[in-house]
Amino acid sequence: MIETLQHIDRELFLFLNGMHNGIFDFLMYWVSDRFIWIPLYAWFLYMIIKKYRKRSWLIILLIALLATVSDQLTVFLKNYFERPRPCHDEQIASLVHTVKNVCGGPYGFVSGHASNSFALAAFLIPFLRTQIRFFVPAILFWAALIAYSRIYLGVHYPGDILAGALLGAFLGYLFSRIYPVATRLNKNLKENSD
Repeated sequence: MIETLQHIDRELFLFLNGMHNGIFDFLMYWVSDRFIWIPLYAWFLYMIIKKYRKRSWLIILLIALLATVSDQLTVFLKNYFERPRPCHDEQIASLVHTVKNVCGGPYGFVSGHASNSFALAAFLIPFLRTQIRFFVPAILFWAALIAYSRIYLGVHYPGDILAGALLGAFLGYLFSRIYPVATRLNKNLKENSD
């Protein structure tokens, strides 16, 4: 069963990775760069501070904790499963299209980019969906684009991406549920101290 899934994953990867051209090489390389999104992250923070004011510190703290947990968990899973990235997979490495010869570390399951972007998306949806028109489809498209860029660049299989996206979405949802609990707890503590 696992061998069949890996075969399907490889074939789907080769199909998706094989659709490349110079324009998308440039675009996907930059889409995948975490630093290019700093202005977007700053805008998210601005919108959170604008809406939640004094309570925004808790949301920002949860985002920082979420990013750390998501990132470190994907590192742990990569080292635990030790599944080679497509560009390091001896069976298909010669068929893999990479950009600027960037391949990354030896292991790819699960994708940190997919996990981190879907974690942030799932976390922010309850906080900003009423603030920004079309926020939900836009943030999910953004996360999916980042995740897909990793297949395009030859560094992750679709299974790596899917597992990372599911993990990230779960973590983002879980962390978003901490906020109401923490605010109720903080309110109760203040009332009891008065």
